[in-house]
Amino acid sequence: MSAPTSPADLYRHSLRLLLDKDMSAWVALWAEDGLMEFPFAPDGWPKRLESREAIAAYMRRYPDHVDLHDFPDVRIHLTDDPETIVVEMRGVGRLVESDHPFEMTYIAVVTVRGGRITSYRDYWNPLAVLEPGIDFTGSGR
Repeated sequence: MSAPTSPADLYRHSLRLLLDKDMSAWVALWAEDGLMEFPFAPDGWPKRLESREAIAAYMRRYPDHVDLHDFPDVRIHLTDDPETIVVEMRGVGRLVESDHPFEMTYIAVVTVRGGRITSYRDYWNPLAVLEPGIDFTGSGR
Protein backbone atom coordinates (compact mmCIF):
# COMPACT_ATOMS: atom_id res chain seq x y z
CA MET A 1 0.00 0.00 0.00
CA SER A 2 1.29 3.45 -0.80
CA ALA A 3 1.60 5.98 2.00
CA PRO A 4 -1.75 7.58 2.96
CA THR A 5 -2.02 11.08 1.55
CA SER A 6 -4.69 12.68 3.73
CA PRO A 7 -5.64 12.60 7.42
CA ALA A 8 -8.75 10.57 6.51
CA ASP A 9 -6.71 8.03 4.52
CA LEU A 10 -4.13 7.76 7.30
CA TYR A 11 -6.88 7.21 9.86
CA ARG A 12 -8.54 4.48 7.77
CA HIS A 13 -5.11 2.86 7.42
CA SER A 14 -4.64 3.02 11.21
CA LEU A 15 -7.93 1.16 11.72
CA ARG A 16 -6.79 -1.59 9.34
CA LEU A 17 -3.55 -1.93 11.33
CA LEU A 18 -5.52 -2.26 14.59
CA LEU A 19 -7.69 -4.99 13.05
CA ASP A 20 -4.51 -6.72 11.83
CA LYS A 21 -3.07 -6.37 15.38
CA ASP A 22 0.03 -4.74 13.89
CA MET A 23 0.78 -2.49 16.83
CA SER A 24 4.32 -1.67 15.65
CA ALA A 25 3.03 -0.31 12.34
CA TRP A 26 0.19 1.52 14.14
CA VAL A 27 2.65 3.22 16.50
CA ALA A 28 4.88 4.11 13.54
CA LEU A 29 2.05 6.35 12.25
CA TRP A 30 2.68 8.70 15.19
CA ALA A 31 4.99 11.69 15.37
CA GLU A 32 7.75 11.37 17.98
CA ASP A 33 6.07 14.08 20.08
CA GLY A 34 2.54 12.82 19.43
CA LEU A 35 -0.11 13.51 22.04
CA MET A 36 -2.99 11.15 22.84
CA GLU A 37 -5.67 12.40 25.21
CA PHE A 38 -8.67 10.71 26.82
CA PRO A 39 -10.87 13.54 28.15
CA PHE A 40 -13.57 11.15 29.46
CA ALA A 41 -11.23 8.61 31.08
CA PRO A 42 -12.43 7.59 34.52
CA ASP A 43 -10.26 7.98 37.62
CA GLY A 44 -7.30 5.64 37.57
CA TRP A 45 -7.07 5.55 33.78
CA PRO A 46 -4.57 7.62 31.79
CA LYS A 47 -5.88 10.97 30.59
CA ARG A 48 -2.83 12.05 28.58
CA LEU A 49 0.04 10.26 26.82
CA GLU A 50 2.87 12.48 25.66
CA SER A 51 5.22 10.94 23.04
CA ARG A 52 5.20 8.05 20.62
CA GLU A 53 7.03 6.00 23.25
CA ALA A 54 4.29 6.54 25.86
CA ILE A 55 1.59 5.73 23.30
CA ALA A 56 3.46 2.56 22.29
CA ALA A 57 3.70 1.44 25.92
CA TYR A 58 -0.02 2.07 26.43
CA MET A 59 -1.06 0.16 23.29
CA ARG A 60 1.55 -2.63 23.34
CA ARG A 61 -0.69 -5.26 24.95
CA TYR A 62 -4.02 -4.07 23.53
CA PRO A 63 -4.41 -7.17 21.30
CA ASP A 64 -3.87 -9.38 24.36
CA HIS A 65 -7.02 -7.89 25.87
CA VAL A 66 -9.31 -7.03 22.95
CA ASP A 67 -9.72 -8.98 19.74
CA LEU A 68 -11.14 -6.35 17.41
CA HIS A 69 -13.23 -7.67 14.53
CA ASP A 70 -14.55 -4.55 12.85
CA PHE A 71 -15.09 -0.81 12.96
CA PRO A 72 -18.60 -0.49 11.52
CA ASP A 73 -20.17 2.87 10.95
CA VAL A 74 -16.96 4.90 10.60
CA ARG A 75 -17.82 8.48 9.69
CA ILE A 76 -15.01 10.92 9.04
CA HIS A 77 -15.80 14.64 9.08
CA LEU A 78 -13.48 17.21 7.56
CA THR A 79 -12.89 20.46 9.43
CA ASP A 80 -11.80 23.97 8.52
CA ASP A 81 -8.25 22.82 9.30
CA PRO A 82 -7.19 20.46 6.47
CA GLU A 83 -4.91 18.59 8.90
CA THR A 84 -7.68 17.83 11.42
CA ILE A 85 -10.58 15.38 11.15
CA VAL A 86 -13.38 14.36 13.50
CA VAL A 87 -14.24 10.66 13.51
CA GLU A 88 -17.37 8.92 14.79
CA MET A 89 -17.12 5.16 15.01
CA ARG A 90 -17.81 1.97 16.85
CA GLY A 91 -15.36 -0.86 17.53
CA VAL A 92 -16.63 -4.42 17.95
CA GLY A 93 -14.94 -7.68 18.85
CA ARG A 94 -14.44 -9.79 21.95
CA LEU A 95 -12.58 -9.57 25.22
CA VAL A 96 -9.79 -12.13 25.04
CA GLU A 97 -9.75 -13.25 28.69
CA SER A 98 -13.49 -13.69 29.19
CA ASP A 99 -14.54 -14.23 25.55
CA HIS A 100 -17.35 -11.71 26.18
CA PRO A 101 -18.44 -9.42 23.36
CA PHE A 102 -16.70 -6.04 23.18
CA GLU A 103 -18.30 -2.91 21.82
CA MET A 104 -17.01 0.63 22.25
CA THR A 105 -18.22 3.90 20.78
CA TYR A 106 -15.78 6.67 20.01
CA ILE A 107 -15.53 10.21 18.80
CA ALA A 108 -11.98 11.22 17.98
CA VAL A 109 -10.41 14.52 16.97
CA VAL A 110 -7.24 13.69 15.04
CA THR A 111 -4.54 15.99 13.66
CA VAL A 112 -1.99 14.80 11.11
CA ARG A 113 1.07 16.82 10.15
CA GLY A 114 3.84 15.68 7.84
CA GLY A 115 2.15 12.32 7.37
CA ARG A 116 2.15 11.48 11.10
CA ILE A 117 -0.50 11.67 13.80
CA THR A 118 0.41 14.56 16.08
CA SER A 119 -2.70 14.79 18.22
CA TYR A 120 -5.51 12.35 18.98
CA ARG A 121 -8.27 13.24 21.44
CA ASP A 122 -10.19 10.01 22.05
CA TYR A 123 -13.67 10.51 23.48
CA TRP A 124 -14.36 6.82 24.18
CA ASN A 125 -17.25 5.56 26.26
CA PRO A 126 -16.05 5.38 29.90
CA LEU A 127 -19.09 3.34 30.95
CA ALA A 128 -17.67 0.33 29.10
CA VAL A 129 -14.81 -0.07 31.59
CA LEU A 130 -17.27 -0.44 34.45
CA GLU A 131 -18.02 -3.96 33.21
CA PRO A 132 -16.32 -6.56 35.42
CA GLY A 133 -13.10 -8.00 34.05
CA ILE A 134 -12.41 -5.39 31.39
CA ASP A 135 -8.72 -4.63 31.08
CA PHE A 136 -7.96 -3.86 27.47
CA THR A 137 -5.16 -1.38 27.98
CA GLY A 138 -2.58 -3.52 29.73
CA SER A 139 -2.84 -1.20 32.73
CA GLY A 140 -3.42 -4.07 35.12
CA ARG A 141 -6.85 -2.80 36.08
